[in-house]
Amino acid sequence: MNRQRLMAVPAILLLLVFAVAAVAYNRMEARKLAELARQPNSVFNRPHSPTYGPADAKVRIVEFFDPACETCRAFYPLVKNLVDSQQGRVQLVMRYAPFHAGADKAVQAMEAARLQGMFWPVTQALLRHQSTWGADHNPRPDLIWSIVDGTGLNMIKARDDAASPQVIANIEQDLADAAALNVTRTPGFFVNGRPLKDFGHQQLKALVEDEVALAYGAGAN
Repeated sequence: MNRQRLMAVPAILLLLVFAVAAVAYNRMEARKLAELARQPNSVFNRPHSPTYGPADAKVRIVEFFDPACETCRAFYPLVKNLVDSQQGRVQLVMRYAPFHAGADKAVQAMEAARLQGMFWPVTQALLRHQSTWGADHNPRPDLIWSIVDGTGLNMIKARDDAASPQVIANIEQDLADAAALNVTRTPGFFVNGRPLKDFGHQQLKALVEDEVALAYGAGAN
């Protein structure tokens, strides 16, 4: 019996070593992601990424977004309200993740609109009419341009820009960054590099408030 206990001790110590190493590794990875989130050009934030909220905010929500995703549409006003409620302390960064059929054409239109300073009106129009052009079983991306006509967009320029190599490259960059961060569904959220592991509006709100408290002090909320 004593011999069995003696043999068990190294196994227990080995498990403890693995556990400590795992914790250390996770902390190191978290620090690495937090550092990347602060950089102006990284997997979290590219120069072409549309933003909402002040550039000097210390807390940044990065959302990987698909305009054909019904959950993205539901979260759209919630996330903007969350940014507004933090009174300049939070910025939203939008990243393209066109996983649904037909969504690639929509994000091309959105990126073309961004070049004209029209990203948000065009995005709102696409979300408002999502069931028309982006229905799961019958996507109609051919209707996208007629839907965004009337938003103030220069349609001729937008159509040309949407097919340009730079717009295509920007979207491909976002998809590559999504893959690097293991984003497989939308919306995918990160707050200062921390992933939203338990999905939900209240969970996102809590994660943002936690980062705001860390960045601005415990009484910031």
